[in-house]
Amino acid sequence: MQFSNSSEVTEILLLGFQNLESFRICFFLLLLIIFCVTVCGNLLIILVVSYSRSLHSPMYFFLTQLSFTDIMLSSTIVPNMLHIVLLEGTSVSFIGCLTQFYFFLTSESLECLLLTVMSYDRYQAICNPLHYNMVMDLTFCVRAVLLCWVMMIAVTLTLSVTVSRLQFCGPNVIDHFFCDFDPLLELSCSDTFLLKLEDMILAVPFVVCPFIVILVSYGYIIITIMKIPSVSGRQKTFSTCSSHLAVVFLYSGTGIGTHFPTLSPDKKSVKKVLSLLYTVVTPLLNPMIYSLSNRDIKQAFKKLRNKKVVCLLN
Repeated sequence: MQFSNSSEVTEILLLGFQNLESFRICFFLLLLIIFCVTVCGNLLIILVVSYSRSLHSPMYFFLTQLSFTDIMLSSTIVPNMLHIVLLEGTSVSFIGCLTQFYFFLTSESLECLLLTVMSYDRYQAICNPLHYNMVMDLTFCVRAVLLCWVMMIAVTLTLSVTVSRLQFCGPNVIDHFFCDFDPLLELSCSDTFLLKLEDMILAVPFVVCPFIVILVSYGYIIITIMKIPSVSGRQKTFSTCSSHLAVVFLYSGTGIGTHFPTLSPDKKSVKKVLSLLYTVVTPLLNPMIYSLSNRDIKQAFKKLRNKKVVCLLN
C-alpha cells in the first residue's frame, strides 16, 4: 500500500509501560515466554488438526483459522513490545506504526468474524444435528472463511486509506505499547470526526452484529440443552461448546472493556492492562482452552506424538 500522508511526523515514540524499574527484566522474560508458548501452541493445534483425519470437521477447520489469526495478532504486537520493555520505550517509523495498526486491525476483525462463524457451527451441531452435515459441508466452510477474509480486507482498506490521509503535525508520542486506533487519532491535527463516525458505522457489521449472532446462537443452544432429560446428556452436549464459549467471553470481555470509560483516575494504565489481556494473553489462552478441555484434540496429539516416536525409532 502507498501512503499518501504528507505529515511532518516521521517517527512515533511508544512509551509502553513506564516505571517498571526492577521488574523490567522479569516482565521482558515473561512476555518472551508467553510469545513462544503462544506461537508454538497455536502451531501445534494447526499441525494436529491437519494430520488427524478424525479432526477434519468444520469445528476444527475453523479452529485452525482462529489459531492462525492468534499467531498473526501475537506476532504483530509482542516482538515490538519486547523491544519497548527492554529499552523503556522505543521509536518506530510513522509508516511502521501505521502498518502495525493495519495488521492489528486485520487480526482483530478476522478473529471476531471467526468466533461468530464458530458459534453458528455449534448452533447447527446442537440444535439441528440431523441436517448438520448437509448444512456445514466443506463448500460452506470454505465460503464462510473466504467471506470473513473479504470482509476483513474491506474494513482494513477502508480505515487504512482514511487514516493515511490525515495530517500528523505533532506531537509524536503515544503512551501505549502499540499503535492503536485512538492513540493514533490523538496525534492527528486534522479533523477526525468523519473517521470516528466511519469507525462507529463499521463497528455495526464487525462488532455489534457478530455479538448479536453469538448471543442468539447460544440462547438457542442453552434452550436445546435444557430440554435434554438426563443430566449426563446435558453435560456432554454443553462440553462440545464450552471451549468456544470461554474464548468468546475472554475475547469480548477484554476487548469491549477497552472501549468503555473507566472510573479509575489512571485511565491509560487501565486501558493498557486490558489491551495487554486481549492482544497478548488471549492468543496464549485460546490454544490452552481448546487443547486442555477437548478430548479429541488430546487423543489426536497423543497419536501424532506416538507416530513421530515410532518414525524416529525406525
